[in-house]
Amino acid sequence: MTTRTPLMAGNWKMNLDWKQGLALVEELGEQLKEVDTTKVETVVLPPFVDLRTVQVAVDAGKLPIAYGSQDISAHESGAYTGEVSGAMLSALGCTYAAVGHSERRQYHGETEEVTNAKVKAAFASGLVPILCVGEPLEERKAGKHVEYTLAQLEGGIEGITAEQAAKIVIAYEPVWAIGTGEVATPDDAQEVCSAIREALRAMHGDTVADAVRVLYGGSVKSSNVGELMQRADVDGALVGGASLKAEEFAKIAGFQG
Repeated sequence: MTTRTPLMAGNWKMNLDWKQGLALVEELGEQLKEVDTTKVETVVLPPFVDLRTVQVAVDAGKLPIAYGSQDISAHESGAYTGEVSGAMLSALGCTYAAVGHSERRQYHGETEEVTNAKVKAAFASGLVPILCVGEPLEERKAGKHVEYTLAQLEGGIEGITAEQAAKIVIAYEPVWAIGTGEVATPDDAQEVCSAIREALRAMHGDTVADAVRVLYGGSVKSSNVGELMQRADVDGALVGGASLKAEEFAKIAGFQG
């Protein structure tokens, strides 16, 4: 029986200004009163400009919501216009930082080396990286989806300690299922999430492999999350569009009934 606490993370992407973000997080706090929040961790990943507002709302309302960033700079400080450092995020009370999302890889050309540097930057600032991995459709069709995803995993966590590896969150998001309405079957999700856990076991041993939370992402909603969560190696979800609706995201967080 796993002791891993399920984690439901809502990636707002480039949506909601600070006023809209405030309204959403306050409504989410209300909706979560119907959820046993001792049994699930609920996380939001707002745009950078919303983070201070979310911090104030969470602190003032003592809301059972953790929050983090959608990205993080690989650099500590300096002449890196437009980037946001781990220290800045830590000062805002962030717990998590998403790293290597497929949209960052696709639109910003982020390589495994960059992703790895960002994972290390997150740990250096006391943040927990949510490392995103997952295959495009052509790799899935070619039957190379596990191999492709594990190569991203290995590149992303190269050089981190076992202690760090035990804290990281891995989000498996098949690229073909993000925002498309297509969703990997629960068995598809389990296949890759299990392979990720076994790769971690080979690299860092049983303690790490059994501690790491592996999430599934890709068109997750309240109507399919329950079946996904029945799989042994799926420990939560990285939720996109459905996280922009407080009632729907709360239903996802309350999957266990």
